[in-house]
Parts: sequence; C-alpha cells; structure tokens
Amino acid sequence: AEESTSWPAVSRPTYVGGLGFSFKWNMGWMNDTLKYFSHDPVHRKYEHNKLTFSLLYAFTENFLLPFSHDEVVHGKNSLLHKMPGDMWQQFANLRLLCAYQCAHPGKKLLFMGQELAQRNEWSESRSLDWHLLQHDAHRGIQRLVGDLNRLYASEAAFHQVEFDWHGFEWIDANDADNSVLSFIRRGKKPEDLIVAVINATPVVREGYRLGVPQPGYYREIMNTDAAHYGGSNVGNMGGQQASDHPAQGRQHSLVLTLPPLAAIFLKWTPAQS
Repeated sequence: AEESTSWPAVSRPTYVGGLGFSFKWNMGWMNDTLKYFSHDPVHRKYEHNKLTFSLLYAFTENFLLPFSHDEVVHGKNSLLHKMPGDMWQQFANLRLLCAYQCAHPGKKLLFMGQELAQRNEWSESRSLDWHLLQHDAHRGIQRLVGDLNRLYASEAAFHQVEFDWHGFEWIDANDADNSVLSFIRRGKKPEDLIVAVINATPVVREGYRLGVPQPGYYREIMNTDAAHYGGSNVGNMGGQQASDHPAQGRQHSLVLTLPPLAAIFLKWTPAQS
C-alpha cells in the first residue's frame, strides 16, 4: 500500500482488524532519509535524528523502504543530484544511501535508473541513460547495487527478521558529533549476525572503537568505499578479531577505520573453541 498517513494496521490481516496489505510504503523514512542526505556533511550532526527516528516505529507495520518514481521527477532531481558536494562526494553519498537502505529493516524499492546513478530526472518519453555506464563512477554504482542485492538475498541477517525488534539492535544511535551510526542485524539463528557502521562525513575516522556483542572474527563483507565501486579504498584489511576491551556497554570491541562517506558491513564468525 502506498499510504502516507498514520492509519494503523495497514499491513495486518483483516481478521484482526487490519486492511490486509502485505506491505506499507514507509514514506516517513524516505522523506527523512532524503532530507538528511541533502544536507552538507558539516551540518548533518544537527540532523542526526532524521536517521534514528524511523526505528521508533519501524516494526508497527510491514514496511517497504521506497526510493520511488515520485522522488526523481517534477524538478526533484535524480538521487545522484540530490547529494551535496563535488562529484566524488555525490557518488560516495549515493553509495552510502544505497547501503543504508539495504541494512535498514524493511523491504526495498529502488526506482529504475538510480541503480546506475542516472543524472537526469526520469521521463516516460525516453529510455534510461544507459550510455552513462561508459564512465567508471556509474559502473561502480551499478556494481554496488548488484552486490547489495546479492548480500540482501544471501545473508539471513538482512532478510529473515525485518518486521520485528529481534532482527535489529542499536550499538550506538547517538554519535551525532561524528555523524556515525552503528547497529546489528540478526537472522533467526544466533550465528546470523552482521554489524553495520555508517560514516556520513568525508572524514576518515581512524581508531574508532565499536562495541560488539560476541568474541570472534568480524569479516568485512561490504565496504562502499572500495575502489571497485569508485571509492578511495580505505578499509579494515578484510576484517578484525574482537578484543576483550569493553565499549558501549559491551564486553568486546573492534577498533575500526571508518572510510569517508561510506558504510561497512561486518559479518561475525564465532570464536574457535
């Protein structure tokens, strides 16, 4: 249901008083997210709540997270050109936006053309701008969206528990000064655990200590700053073993390098006994 009001139980069965739809578009998430990303990174710390607010209501419906045709027509610009900064930062912001959508609980909708970073608004009177794929930056976005789709389908932590609190847990929702968000996604099995970290500034954050829920190895399965996608290739050498140093209320932690305007996903591997 493309429904933008607060009418309750849109995606609940009719036998419990709901409207019986399978999913409800999360228009609030879409508007807040695009407003956040439209701000220059230097101001994003004042808009931090636009990324955290959605988790107050994320499990009240079976939400779908849309970047729909309505957002790339009628003078609203393409997703790429909604992003602030120079061309490199615009592409980095778009990569970050796509990864944030992937990691956030809820089903996903990305309107045609945005998977190749179309520059023009969409129009029904012409084809998509496929010629843009001759440029490395546009091919990088296309590769990233393909890889995110494969991760979403293959990793139980991303798709099994999307409409219930058991599938999501904050690590730190409050690091507004650094414009960093960190959270855990879980599947039905305890071993299906992925840590997502988002750095919404163009500053490389070295030595960023992050509390994690379990000992063991955390393998970096996604880094939107990888050169393969058009990024600057800042990362964590494939992953890191958690230490016994407490952080953020947890008994174990990682000391990460957060790449600029990028998201990293870290998949937990249990410690060997």
